[in-house]
Amino acid sequence: MEAYQAGQRTFGENKVQEMAAKQEVMSKDIRWHMVGHLQSNKVKFIVPFVSLIHSVDSQKLLAVIDKEAAKVNRVVDCLLQVHIATEDTKFGFDRNELLSLVNSGALGGYSHVRVCGLMGMATFTNDQEQVRGEFGGLNRLFEEMKPLFGKHFTQLSMGMSGDYLLAIEEGSTMVRVGSSIFGERNYAI
Repeated sequence: MEAYQAGQRTFGENKVQEMAAKQEVMSKDIRWHMVGHLQSNKVKFIVPFVSLIHSVDSQKLLAVIDKEAAKVNRVVDCLLQVHIATEDTKFGFDRNELLSLVNSGALGGYSHVRVCGLMGMATFTNDQEQVRGEFGGLNRLFEEMKPLFGKHFTQLSMGMSGDYLLAIEEGSTMVRVGSSIFGERNYAI
């Protein structure tokens, strides 16, 4: 509420249940961004109000979002998550999968989603050059994909509290810095 009262209107959330609970009690002029991993069985809980989903990591998930958004007559803005890290625990498309998605014509069949850009999470490491390289590679892929995805493809979401400065230097248009603002999550609660 303190951030809202200071004028902030866009909030990101990692967990569907927390986002839905907060959306119920917070002001309706908030633009909610889903920034965490999204399971297809939970899409229906956020589609009625979410402003942007950062973490679309498969064509299957994109299809589920389209189906659920059609039920509530909305177009949901989405970012396609690209796997840029060396860690296997991260999710996302690779370059060939993005090209396949575009070339298949499947996007034309999704009338209730709008792909607005890409999102990526760098490897969790102290090696700043590795992180810079991963962000730079994602920016190059973003620029390559722009003409293929169309006029709404304008957002490059990369960088979190620990690496957002590098991300901005490498072309990020949107950073996710909740830990820097609100502190680390306490999962024990």
